[in-house]
Formats: sequence, structure tokens, C-alpha cells
Amino acid sequence: MPDGWQWDSTLFQGCAAYYERGRLPYAPGFAETLAATLGLDGRGRLLDVGCGPGTVILALARYFTEGVGIDPDEDMLAEAERQAERRRVTNARWVAARAEDLPAGLGTFRVVVFAQSFHWTDRDRVAAAVLEILEPGGTFVHMSDCENPTAEPAPLPLPAPPYAQISDLVRRYLGPVRRAGQGTLVNGTPDREDLVLARAGFENFERHVVAAGAVADRTADDIVAWVFSRSDSAPHLFGDRLEDFERDLRAVLRQASPGDRFAERLPSTKIMMWHKPHGER
Repeated sequence: MPDGWQWDSTLFQGCAAYYERGRLPYAPGFAETLAATLGLDGRGRLLDVGCGPGTVILALARYFTEGVGIDPDEDMLAEAERQAERRRVTNARWVAARAEDLPAGLGTFRVVVFAQSFHWTDRDRVAAAVLEILEPGGTFVHMSDCENPTAEPAPLPLPAPPYAQISDLVRRYLGPVRRAGQGTLVNGTPDREDLVLARAGFENFERHVVAAGAVADRTADDIVAWVFSRSDSAPHLFGDRLEDFERDLRAVLRQASPGDRFAERLPSTKIMMWHKPHGER
């Protein structure tokens, strides 16, 4: 859990409606890579912790008997259920819970996945709970975007979103320290998941990178949605200045691209896996 920060229910308040449009997808093929690496065959159960609107679990559900998504944000779970209906995924269910609530009477799982959510948790406590609910030989999966491209990319066909200017604008409205719910992240969010998982008793670390490389054509509305899908610029943080902020945000975007169109390269997806020892119950 981030230093000096305490979780509260407003962390992603109001963000769910913007996720589908605003967030870039994980690299195509991430689900197939996981399935091939772990030998997934339609058996066993999947748990997605901090599932948000179901992005990962809905892509993976076909490789399991059942998928369970947990998230403390009811709006995220409602959006996940809508997405499941739209995609005709019938073997996923949704539970309002925090990672710290595990095992939460949910039973055992073959795979437990955290997609850019583990850093929000009490990691040592949660890692121990995940070890408990995994079946012997089961897998803890941590997914995130690769921040740096492996090779010099080709020029984009349109201007890139002006992320530095957007960050400056957010700071002008919300202050210099990153916001998160009712608190702030003075030192950012923690990393070194490997140390946490080793302390918990996981073994046999694996790392895979699924390349993306495609270029996404984005509109100003897409970038606005991205801003409002984030915990550090969630709509509620702006209070009665929300309309002013959006007006200024759109002005920043228009200055960067008068046609309100942008391009950005999809990031590769990093998948890290640790396994529960086979002999451990």
C-alpha cells in the first residue's frame, strides 16, 4: 500500500463510465499468451482482484470453468456486468469486496490476477491470502503496461496526446501532490512485487512481454475520458470546478491538435507470474 495513504471508497468514484472509452487496451494476444503459458484448458477458476469494468476477466473467462471479479467500487462492477452481457460471457460473476477481504468465502482458484491493482493493497497481507486460496501449483499473475518501448518507434501519423500539459493542468487544479481518493500519494505507488511475493512463499517466477505496436487513432473525447478514468483526476476531485477543468482540458487538447485527433502507440503488456508450491495446501 502506498506510504502514508489509506484506502477509501472514493478512490475511483465516477471513473467507471469513462474506462471503456478512455483506457488503452492491453496488447492483443495477452489472453492467449497466458493460456498457452499456463496450459489453461477450460478447467479451474479465475479470480480477478480489482477487476474494474471487467477488462481482463472477460478476455480470460473462456479458459476457465468460472471467473470471479472482485472490486470495492459498485459502479465498476455494474459496468463489468454490462460488458459481460454485451460480450455474451456467461461464466463470470461479480463480488463487491476489497483485496484485504480475501479469502471472503470465495473458495479456491487456479489463477489469481491483479491487473495494475496490486499496488493499491496491503500487499503482504493480500499476497498471503492469495497463497491460501490458490490450489497447489496455482499462479499469481501481475499485469501492467510496459512503459518504455524496446525499439525506436516510427513517427506517429497524428500529434500524440499532450500528456505533460495535461498533468500540469491537473496539478493547477488539484495541487502538486498526486491525489488518490481523499488522500495523496506523496511517494507514488510501490513496486518490487517480487520481494513481496517471495516473502509470501511464492516461487518459480516467470516474466513475459506481449508486444502491441499498433497505433490507436484517438479523439479529444477519448483523451478526456482517459483523464476522468484515473484515480488522480477522478471527476469528483474537481468538485464545483469540474466544468471549468474540462473546458481548460479541451483547450489544451485543441492547442495540441486543432483537429482534435491524436495518435498513440499501444503499449506492450508485461505479465509477471509466481507459482504456489505444488506440495503446499
